[in-house]
Amino acid sequence: MHRRNFIWNTAQATFALSLLGLASCKKEQNNKEETQKDAIPNTSHASFFKLSLAQWSIHKMILDGGLSPFEFAAKAKNWGFEGLEYVNHLYSKELEKNTNSAMAMDNLVKELKKRSEDNGLENLIIMIDGQGDFGFPDEASRIQAVENHYKWVDAAAALGCHSIRVNLFGSKDAEVWKAASIDALNRLSEYSVKSNINVLVENHGWLSSNAKLLVEVMQEVNKPNCGTLPDFGNFCLEREGGERWQAPCVKEYDKYLGVKELMPFAKAVSAKSYDFDENGNETTIDYVKMLQIVKNAGYNGYIGVEYEGSRLNEEMGIIATKDLLIKASKAIK
Repeated sequence: MHRRNFIWNTAQATFALSLLGLASCKKEQNNKEETQKDAIPNTSHASFFKLSLAQWSIHKMILDGGLSPFEFAAKAKNWGFEGLEYVNHLYSKELEKNTNSAMAMDNLVKELKKRSEDNGLENLIIMIDGQGDFGFPDEASRIQAVENHYKWVDAAAALGCHSIRVNLFGSKDAEVWKAASIDALNRLSEYSVKSNINVLVENHGWLSSNAKLLVEVMQEVNKPNCGTLPDFGNFCLEREGGERWQAPCVKEYDKYLGVKELMPFAKAVSAKSYDFDENGNETTIDYVKMLQIVKNAGYNGYIGVEYEGSRLNEEMGIIATKDLLIKASKAIK
């Protein structure tokens, strides 16, 4: 073979081997990328709602485990949520760090807003507790309770939330409770409308868990920025010893009827969970039935995960609830 032909043939062979090598490397890289992509959890879901996380789901981490409440957004992002529902009293210690209450609230709002923006999450609701009850007959106490909520309305507006959630604890006399609740909700809704904030009532125990009565309150208030936050659980009307929390429930409102009755006024929905069976279903709530009720009402906003169980730790319970919502959404019509 002539030297020129030998060099030419050798070059061709070398070039061909190079192409094979490049193809092999590219295939290996593609396989590696596919493996990495599969390792990332799929947090998307095709359904009629978006997923938010209620901060109460991690209250044990915060109150008992020492987790900073400011880590809420990062945790929610990591678990695949899109929206945030804050609990006001989980920030009590933060607010106490500054004797100037207005400055303390301003600093709190700025930090929460920064954390939510850093994680690309939407601020939705502040759940208000410990600021006074709206359902008591004493007018002075009721007005004070309403005014105690003003700062949280302002905070919700500054955060970009659409609502605050309030409580309607108070008198156990239905007519007295209704009149007081209507008065308080009218007052707070009138204040909140100036900031484009909704005032939402959750079925949260006692007469507020009597959906029929709560609907009557909503109809009387009849304001576009006053609505409900139906919770899949929380339909206990009475507990042993008249306790508000903790004690066993001795009288309960039909949860499916209750959610159906409250949905026409709903501006948010809470997916409560307590425990799960071996198939990942909630042991006390039929999620398919609940989601069908929610969808039939024409609701297409956020559904907030609120795990309140004790057998699973909070992270496991949150993920189990989220997974169940996604699974159940595929089974409804």
